[in-house]
Amino acid sequence: MSTNAFIQQLFTQHKKAYTAFPDKDLAEQFIDQVFSFLFLPNKKYQQAGDLEKELGLLRSHFSSLVYDVVHKGDKAEAMTEQFFEAIPLLYAKLMKDAEALLKFDPAARSVEEVLVAYPGFYATAVYRLSHQLWEQGVEILPRLFTEYAHSKTGVDIHPGANIGESFCIDHGTGIVIGETTVIGDNVKIYQGVTLGALQVSKDSAIVKRHPTIEDNVTIYSGATILGGQTVIGRDSIIGGNVWLTYSVPSFSVVYHKSEVKVRDKNPFPEPLNFVI
Repeated sequence: MSTNAFIQQLFTQHKKAYTAFPDKDLAEQFIDQVFSFLFLPNKKYQQAGDLEKELGLLRSHFSSLVYDVVHKGDKAEAMTEQFFEAIPLLYAKLMKDAEALLKFDPAARSVEEVLVAYPGFYATAVYRLSHQLWEQGVEILPRLFTEYAHSKTGVDIHPGANIGESFCIDHGTGIVIGETTVIGDNVKIYQGVTLGALQVSKDSAIVKRHPTIEDNVTIYSGATILGGQTVIGRDSIIGGNVWLTYSVPSFSVVYHKSEVKVRDKNPFPEPLNFVI
């Protein structure tokens, strides 16, 4: 292919994407602006009216992003109105998430510290805002928002997941929560946890592929729980590095037991179960 033909191919592709998708950079700016508006202290807000003006700017910014998705002014306005009407309820849920982090993390000193400094809270906030849009049927934007949070925090939450109140992500790095995951209230998840699917074929795209985690469950670091029929019963504890593809009843404790063998001068009798 000649250089001219390749440039024309790229131009056609860029033009197609430009007319089908909102601006990625503007979307990322918007979600950070919303997070800052809700949770980060800012000296420029000297009175309540300043916050009201900022809210108006956010509405205008968001409306233009939605218009780039739906290409209809009245529909974009209706979706914008619905989203901003949900903000107070989302804020209340997120403050419960922050309070849960403060309650369960000994290192946390205040709710304000959680809001400003905890990547798990940021990822949860972006998820909840994105899930609202997912429920409204807004395309593309929820994925742009949550993938941006993924890039910043290492926490990958699909906007389609359903997560209850007082959700606590501690540390967060490496967490994956799939699209059809259902999580109850008062659930705590540590770094490296995967709530994933047993199969990744496109044929299973419309079925429940990811597990259900009931209320008051704690899942420790490195645990992997797979499958749409897998249910972790309420008040259970899933230990670190556990691999689960089946359901467990309520009040269960599931853990991985490490074996310790003292080496001698003889060759190790069993192959080590990993490769570097």
